[in-house]
Amino acid sequence: MTRFIHDQFAKDYLEELLTPYGTIQSPRRVAGEVRQIDLWFSPNPEPRLSPEPLGLLARTLHHPAIFEPYRNPVTADEIEDCLLKLLVISAEVRRDARRQQTPLAESNYPHLWILTPTASDRLLEGFGAILDVENWGDGIYPLPVGLRTAIVVIHRLPRSLDTLWLRVLGRGRVQQKAIDELAQLSPDNPFRSNALILLNRLKADLETNNNPNSEDRELIMRLSPLFDQQLEAAQLSGLERGRKQTITALLETRFGTLDEELTNCLDSMLRLSPNELMPLLMQLSREEIIDRFRG
Repeated sequence: MTRFIHDQFAKDYLEELLTPYGTIQSPRRVAGEVRQIDLWFSPNPEPRLSPEPLGLLARTLHHPAIFEPYRNPVTADEIEDCLLKLLVISAEVRRDARRQQTPLAESNYPHLWILTPTASDRLLEGFGAILDVENWGDGIYPLPVGLRTAIVVIHRLPRSLDTLWLRVLGRGRVQQKAIDELAQLSPDNPFRSNALILLNRLKADLETNNNPNSEDRELIMRLSPLFDQQLEAAQLSGLERGRKQTITALLETRFGTLDEELTNCLDSMLRLSPNELMPLLMQLSREEIIDRFRG
């Protein structure tokens, strides 16, 4: 249960970060045996935003990409499964090019990014994953070039703004420090608000577990003030519009673009304090929210 919650957060989080730069499929079915890619990214020729704020993550967006995030340290079997999915997709790309009689450039082939909180040297060496400090810095271990694959060992990434968006997917103190850094970003950062909302959704989901482990309990405690601070800051500043935008962003994260029924609930929501509103927004279903806040 807990692992599924973290896996779903990782997919939602990456989808939120990458959507301005391309088309996302999460999950994507793979032919043959029943398999799914966690997240498939296809870059837009003209993205809506500059990728620069994403730091190191921006460098993964030049090619079609498979992202496979792991909450627990990735195993050899899981790496083999990821490579198999990459090879199947690459074969599909070649078949499509032949069918359409179009030239196939290297940039059309997908690249695989395996995101793991930790990995042993023995595991990395077994797959020929060698640190490339000159081109990537610490923590990124490309496999032999023909495989178009890299293993991102999150706990080995340097602590810098350039790696922040990847370190949010780490564990323990690495993740908690990344959350602290994210919360301190300028409100003008294009990804800060939605990332914090997704983290608070993670908190609410973890709280549904009646027996969280110690790591999840610490994460819940760290996340508890974040959303309240966002709403309270807007309220203390007299920015009702800011509060409404924050609530709207959270609802859109959960339910997609707001329809008329949900939009009509916003004014009623503003009458509650952040402490009263947050649990309701994170735990109630769409229908329950409409029943509770219908004007």
